[in-house]
Amino acid sequence: MLHRMRWVALLCVGVVVTLVALTNAGAAPPTNCDTQVNDTQAKLLPCIQQKDLWGYMQKLQAIADANPGPDGHPSRNSGEPGYKASADYVASVMKAAGYDVTLQEYTFPYYAYTSTPSFSEVSPTAHTYGLGSEWNPGQSTGTASAAIQPAGGIVLPPTASPSSASGCSASDFNGFVPGRIALIQRGTCFFGVKVLNAQAAGASGVVIFNEGNPGRTGLLNGSLNDAAGNPIIPTIPVAFTSFDTGLALYNEYQQGTPPVMSLSIQALVDLNRSDWNVIADSPGGDKNHTVVVDAHLDAIYGAGMLDNGSGSVTILDIARMMKNVNPTNHLRFIWFGGEELGLLGSAAYVDSLSSSELSHIGYDLDADVTATPNYIIGVLDPAAPDFFGGTVSNTFPNRVYKASTIARDEAVAYFDSIGKNHEFLSPTGTDAISFNQVGIPASGLLTGQDCCKSQHEVDLFGGSLGNYEGNVPSFDGGCVDNPFRWCDNLSNNDPTVLTFMSKAFASMVVQMAFDTKVMSASNNTVVSKKLPIAGETSRHFTAK
Repeated sequence: MLHRMRWVALLCVGVVVTLVALTNAGAAPPTNCDTQVNDTQAKLLPCIQQKDLWGYMQKLQAIADANPGPDGHPSRNSGEPGYKASADYVASVMKAAGYDVTLQEYTFPYYAYTSTPSFSEVSPTAHTYGLGSEWNPGQSTGTASAAIQPAGGIVLPPTASPSSASGCSASDFNGFVPGRIALIQRGTCFFGVKVLNAQAAGASGVVIFNEGNPGRTGLLNGSLNDAAGNPIIPTIPVAFTSFDTGLALYNEYQQGTPPVMSLSIQALVDLNRSDWNVIADSPGGDKNHTVVVDAHLDAIYGAGMLDNGSGSVTILDIARMMKNVNPTNHLRFIWFGGEELGLLGSAAYVDSLSSSELSHIGYDLDADVTATPNYIIGVLDPAAPDFFGGTVSNTFPNRVYKASTIARDEAVAYFDSIGKNHEFLSPTGTDAISFNQVGIPASGLLTGQDCCKSQHEVDLFGGSLGNYEGNVPSFDGGCVDNPFRWCDNLSNNDPTVLTFMSKAFASMVVQMAFDTKVMSASNNTVVSKKLPIAGETSRHFTAK
């Protein structure tokens, strides 16, 4: 269970105008939502309706069903037909609503499983390891059937703090028998460095086990990066295991009977696959003062209806309901690709802008998961703890932080008005961080995914201990971000949560569309776009 300490804010930020506007938010929608100018919360929020939101969700699910990925399951993953069909659908809706729409293309290294990976011990003890419970596949491809041989540098018993550098040096493979599967302990260097050294020594596969120090004992799941931190896709299969599994294999080898293993990871690899961001600009508004409203459209391991079909339809419905608005500030709605692979789409977008173009973006609002059944209510705040890990990993100058609190506090006021608690969360792992990192204020909303909801959060938001979504109450990790489950479908979403979260997000959008105090500073020079953005290849995999 991930243990996360959160900064929970229960302060009432009552804004009289806001609360007056929201008193009608739950009323029946006016009959003229499609034709009226929804330029205030009082007009806009009643027009955000569950039937419209759910209709968009059904369309995205249908797109996934009609476009299976290489594994044969419904998919909207980046680089696959289901994602492109999703992008084309969003673009068509926005064009019909009168927005100026472009598809921004970028490329990325594509990887997809074509069958379910397998890992087993053939002898002396026959055992098939459970996928996701006893082992995890690294992003690699190939088949190996051979005896295990430990690499040098393994530290047993483990020390109180990390100290192993196993596999980090070519000398750790002196005497390695080519063709064998290398057994390597976690520690010190990037996992990809260990694998590259093993491959150079002639290994047919690699098993990396957790180091065994406190906090480094359980089943491991890692990203494969080279010494410079760049992702690699080895052509030999890589398995990650717990410390106990690695220790058992190590002991068998030391007892004189090297265990014979079978490891197979079959995948499709394309190092230059196209992907797209959908960018839709409002006809009006001052382009020198632009508000970006974003969600990521891509999925991972399937249909991706919670993460992030839900956020995508949130901003799609808001954009459609604001089609007749002539905002003070220019509105740019963006559906990013590649978020699940390391914020690729938002990084590509930010990197494509000149310093002058960046300086005209005064704010970003991000909707990343808005329909979780066993929900929390997270409001993005640059200084708050990370969703995964619970530590505060970001520091930003006051001109970024203070402005970010404007939309943040608007969301708080809305949730206060409907009697719901909230907690502040870092934008780390969301596309909003790509804007914060170049000096642009940002906020947003999320309702949580994966495992695990704490008792403290149950006390705040109701629901059950365990998964935020999927099979609750339980602690099996949920549907989102977990391969080989294929369960992030419509049934993994709560339409009631989607509706009130979309109304909350709409209150933030319409506020920033007409803001003059914060946005008047948005033509100031921002920091260099050469700042590092999104170095991880997955937002909660370990790197070392």
